[in-house]
Amino acid sequence: MNKSESKYFNTAIKMDKALLELLETKPFEYITIKEVCAKAGVNRSTFYLHYENICDLLAETTRYMLDSFLSYFPEDSIQIINRFQDCEAKELNFISGKYLTPYLSYVKENRRIFSTAVSHSGSLGFDRVYKKMFEYIFNPILERFNYPSGYRKYVMYFYLNGINSIVAEWLKRDCEETIDEMIEIIIGCVYGLIHDFDSNVSEIKN
Repeated sequence: MNKSESKYFNTAIKMDKALLELLETKPFEYITIKEVCAKAGVNRSTFYLHYENICDLLAETTRYMLDSFLSYFPEDSIQIINRFQDCEAKELNFISGKYLTPYLSYVKENRRIFSTAVSHSGSLGFDRVYKKMFEYIFNPILERFNYPSGYRKYVMYFYLNGINSIVAEWLKRDCEETIDEMIEIIIGCVYGLIHDFDSNVSEIKN
């Protein structure tokens, strides 16, 4: 990346962050380009070098968040998407330390951004993200585990909403519990482990 490209990229990130900060205080529909520019410390002409309108910025901000989120995961955990049909079934267990550790690390280190994203999921287009997740991730996995097609969306939202609710409570407590403690809580809730809890959780986490 040359100096000019680097400057362009850094300015775009400033505007992404500015929009996310503004979303903490008001709905997207009431945010103006003038406010974004003031928060990012850029002028309107710079804004229009990057985007045609504020909706373009919103779309880029969503990509910025998703890229940042995915950067927390090891490459092999992302590549599993390309081999759902060929890998061993045990590799498709996403309720494990391998996947929960980077997810919870992102949440803890980016708690303001994550909270903003959750409260403005509609504006940021995460309904489309969930639709793609179902089509390309959850549906193939649940098919491997022989779930009837009519059940699969319900199963996906059961897992997503359950885990998101646990994480939301963790955020309310300012991430008081450690990541390892949260992994134990999530695994315990999902699998309903009662007997020999510690050894069962340890086995699934690894």
